[in-house]
Amino acid sequence: MASRARPLNLPATALAALLLALVAAPLAAVALRGAGLSFGSADWAAVRFTLLQATLSALLSTLLAIPVARALARRRFPGRGALIVLMGAPFLLPAVVAVLGLLAIFGRTGLLNAGLQTLGLPAISIYGLQGVLLAHVFLNLPLAVRMILQGWLTIPAERIRLAQSLGFGPAEISHHLERPMLREVLPGVALVILIICLTSFAVVLTLGGGPRATTIELAIYQAVRFDFDLSRAAGLAGLQVAICAVAALAAWAIVRPAAFGAGLDRATALPAPGGWRCGADALALSAATLFLLLPLLAVVLRGLPGLTDLPASVLPAAGRSILVALASATLATVAALTLALAAAARPSALVEGAATLPLATSGLVLGTGLFLIVQPFTPPMTVALPVTILVNTALTLPYLYRILLPETRALQVDYGRLADSLSMSGWPRLRWLVLPRLARPIGFGAGVAAALSMGDLGVITLFAGERQATLPLVVQQLTGAYRIEAAASAALILVTLSFALFWACDAGGRRAAA
Repeated sequence: MASRARPLNLPATALAALLLALVAAPLAAVALRGAGLSFGSADWAAVRFTLLQATLSALLSTLLAIPVARALARRRFPGRGALIVLMGAPFLLPAVVAVLGLLAIFGRTGLLNAGLQTLGLPAISIYGLQGVLLAHVFLNLPLAVRMILQGWLTIPAERIRLAQSLGFGPAEISHHLERPMLREVLPGVALVILIICLTSFAVVLTLGGGPRATTIELAIYQAVRFDFDLSRAAGLAGLQVAICAVAALAAWAIVRPAAFGAGLDRATALPAPGGWRCGADALALSAATLFLLLPLLAVVLRGLPGLTDLPASVLPAAGRSILVALASATLATVAALTLALAAAARPSALVEGAATLPLATSGLVLGTGLFLIVQPFTPPMTVALPVTILVNTALTLPYLYRILLPETRALQVDYGRLADSLSMSGWPRLRWLVLPRLARPIGFGAGVAAALSMGDLGVITLFAGERQATLPLVVQQLTGAYRIEAAASAALILVTLSFALFWACDAGGRRAAA
């Protein structure tokens, strides 16, 4: 019976090889062009700032998320579910929109500086290291909260009940239950945020604040777009990949198990202590909510008046962004489903590698390699949109693969042998078994891919001219030209389209599964 599932592996193997080539070819081009390059003082300054801002961003986001996640884990209140959903929204929020919101609150003419001016106090600057850290915490704090909250929810109910029966107070529960869990969870949380911040581009491009606040990604962009020094860009791209690989290996080595053992999956909430701890939990939740909502609200309020007088470049760029998002999401969903079905039927190192390798790189690194490949044959701007679609497909595929893999494994266990016994394969198997059973995760994954592609500001900055610019690039250009009102209106359209695409795909999957 197992042999009847083999035809599904042939396209998966070919697809995996194609994906590996899509990632490996640009990396090889980068390695060959950057071989033997000697870095200057400005390059090493970019390396130091990259490591500094990523490390501080990961530490701040992780540490600030602990009290918020603890409060969500042990408190029950109206709106708790909505707040947890809000914690997932910034993952889909385009970085350029987040930056605009933060500028509206913390910028030179923002609410904070207006209040300081009223009190006769000096204004603060959001540009430089402090602005980069603020934006990264805004974008990554919710992700850290969700990951740490999941750690609290995995503490076995039997341990909580035992602690209650022994009369443990908050200090003892923290020592015996919470701290072991945090020792297990926090390194992984910090790793994820560290790698995200190592490859951050849009935030540093807008808030970097000059040569002293330049990351490797920004240096690559400057080397290609302004200096046209492709060898230097390639060398920096190779260095970026090496740093990300070292960070991943180092974090993997320090992860420690909590050693709780298995529970019986019984849901039991942590005790909710009163007194000052109740006030501290309320303060943590209130501060996190305001920190996340105020910039988004500022973008809406600042962007609404300008919707009737948009720059001419906004609507065509929005159309191109929708095209890129839909094409990338479609390709990534088909590829992820093909690989996940093959891995569920027969685990393969080739399939796993193809679905994981893109995590070791970034859009700008892949874009640099592809720029090197196409530049001798055709003007890069002529292939700007196809290259952007391919890179977005590669970078979103790992997320979709991880979303679909557990579901495809369960489908194989529950129905695989029955489908094989009925000789159900190919399109009938896909039409009558796979798509109906996996409609919900497919819709959710496609929505994530579409939203991430819609808001991406990476490879398009290397390739695009005025006629190829996507909406995130237009928002960034308007912000750089200090046309903040127009940028806010364009950003409002961008975030609306991003969440609309996510909602449409997710809702479509849920309806198909009903």
